[in-house]
Amino acid sequence: MPARSHARTPLALERWNRWVAAHPTGNLLQTSQWGSLKQGFGWEWDLVTLEDAGTPVAGAIVLYRALPLRIGTIAYVPRGPVVDWDNTAQVQALLARLYKAARKRRAWACWLEPEVIDNSPAATQLPGLGYAPSPRTIQPRSTIVVDLSPSEDAILAAMKSKTRYNIRLAERKGVTVREGGLSDIDAFHALMQETGERDAFGIHTLEYYRRALTLYAPEGQVALLLAELDGEPLAGLMVFAVGTKSWYICGASSDRHRNLMPAYAVQWAAMRWAKARGCTTYDLWGIPDEPEETLEAQFSDRSDGLWGVYRFKRGFGGQIVRYAGLWERSLNPLYPLAARFYQGDR
Repeated sequence: MPARSHARTPLALERWNRWVAAHPTGNLLQTSQWGSLKQGFGWEWDLVTLEDAGTPVAGAIVLYRALPLRIGTIAYVPRGPVVDWDNTAQVQALLARLYKAARKRRAWACWLEPEVIDNSPAATQLPGLGYAPSPRTIQPRSTIVVDLSPSEDAILAAMKSKTRYNIRLAERKGVTVREGGLSDIDAFHALMQETGERDAFGIHTLEYYRRALTLYAPEGQVALLLAELDGEPLAGLMVFAVGTKSWYICGASSDRHRNLMPAYAVQWAAMRWAKARGCTTYDLWGIPDEPEETLEAQFSDRSDGLWGVYRFKRGFGGQIVRYAGLWERSLNPLYPLAARFYQGDR
């Protein structure tokens, strides 16, 4: 059995991040930078691994959130653990290690939100290991993933014609996209505030976006992109990349000059950025969690909730992916009662 470790030395974290980037189920939310990002906003975190001769073979970034009155914590593994789900012994060993680590942190429950497809054989192992499907989710359960491996022309050809038209319209009308830096965070946050108020969704603080850019920029794993007209920011987003995967996590657009389609321009620029750095997938990060036939049937009719977002994202092509959702294991007899009132956050 591999040695077990949960060290957080710089060398261990660097080794972990390289391994996650190369693993088939590796994810942005399983990098040490994500733990560091969340630590500044109400979470604690740790790294739990199984190792062989100093090299990770399985593991997880675990976030811990204090329950009200600090009576305990919730242990949460976002888009993880990172493990070979076909290796039953490895899965069992890692989840046993997670259980012990969570108990040391006074966790009332352990939540897993694995990077496995709904109804896959991987998910069928969890009930036998003490986990049950949860009615709640934290990360988007359904998303659209665009294949970036074809040529740019082929990627454009796979989009809906209206989306291609809007991308080209923005260029014709003088909208340009540039990569910003820390000095542009204020402008990006202002766009996020405007979008949040218009579309009625919550956003993170200015410092959250600044810290995300600071943590991932040294390895070239993030780009802040701004679509502008004559220097005026009209739309922006943050795109992240780990290994061959990329994610569009947060984006915003102004009410000004929306007819120039800056949101389409910046989205296409993000795909091109990700492709240029070797990514083969681009995750558009969240659509309504409905069966695909429902999504397609109501594509043109619905605009409430995430439906407008879905219509925008669906135009870029790609495949709908639905994950197995959140699974929970109670570690305290009172957890079912506490779970009624505690929902966690992103």
